[in-house]
Amino acid sequence: MSYLIRPSHYHALLDMKQTELGIKQIKEFFQQNLSSELRLRRVTAPLFVLKGTGINDDLSGVERAVSFPIKDLGDQKAEVVHSLAKWKRVTLADYHIEPGYGIYTDMNAIRADEELGNLHSLYVDQWDWERVITPNQRTVHFLKDIVTRIYSAMYRTEYMVCEMYPQIEPFLPKEIHFIHAEELLQLYPHKTAKEREDLITRKYGAVFIIGIGGQLSNGEPHDLRAPDYDDWSTMDPSTGLPGLNGDLLIWNEVLDRAVELSSMGIRVDKEAMLRQLELTNQKERLQLYFHKRMMNDELPLCIGGGIGQSRLCMLYLKKAHIGEIQASIWPEEMRKECKMLGIPLI
Repeated sequence: MSYLIRPSHYHALLDMKQTELGIKQIKEFFQQNLSSELRLRRVTAPLFVLKGTGINDDLSGVERAVSFPIKDLGDQKAEVVHSLAKWKRVTLADYHIEPGYGIYTDMNAIRADEELGNLHSLYVDQWDWERVITPNQRTVHFLKDIVTRIYSAMYRTEYMVCEMYPQIEPFLPKEIHFIHAEELLQLYPHKTAKEREDLITRKYGAVFIIGIGGQLSNGEPHDLRAPDYDDWSTMDPSTGLPGLNGDLLIWNEVLDRAVELSSMGIRVDKEAMLRQLELTNQKERLQLYFHKRMMNDELPLCIGGGIGQSRLCMLYLKKAHIGEIQASIWPEEMRKECKMLGIPLI
């Protein structure tokens, strides 16, 4: 079901030619900064993988992957990737990447089950990155350090955009605010998870919510996560709270709400994966290719995530709809209404 946010008094600050140039500059500048901050090398990524290997990302575990038969493989099924969380970990192993270094790639996906709107499209483009870590770096402290580095790249990119287009005013705070999902629940116990995100992000401008996927004191997770990539169940000794992952949110002034730009985290080790598969009643996954390599200690410890390219451009260029950044398919009624609202969809 599609849903359109109708910002009041919206007008595009850039025409379509300026927008296309801005998209190009943002993508080139940000990925160079991200690569330098985290010491990442670019690799080539697949658009699809074989079904049944366990390599495709299951996201929250309910989204259907787009699939098709391959004639030359006896009609064996391939799936368009949802993201590359597991594929990247296999690639780190196969490329023999050392601790302290990693990879990034352009990830393109089709998510047929998305509810289309200002922030959600059938087409997903993001920078997927992954970096090898050591056992003693599997801590919330290290997670925060990596998030801070990524945010620094975002902050520098904003400066570049505002220099390029003076009509765009800076809006990012100098520092990002960290909070655990349980602490956020205690702050706003009678609000939904989305309402809590909006309240905290409106207050601080840029927020990283730690602990996405683990059960909170109200008996529910802040949001769903698949059990076999992010580690959302390991307890932090300093706080006693579970989770070595999180979501990075920025306050979107145009849409008047928090927007998730990145989901990331320290990945599961063997113990965490077994625990999370058991918690979610999915231990049958241990028979899949990816999970067998994990259990045989063939994959490195790592941290990684994805950063939405179109969402990032949308935010910097003060756009009201992701369809102003990327070409996709939209309901005809949405196209008509956007035109009436002065929102030019590509």
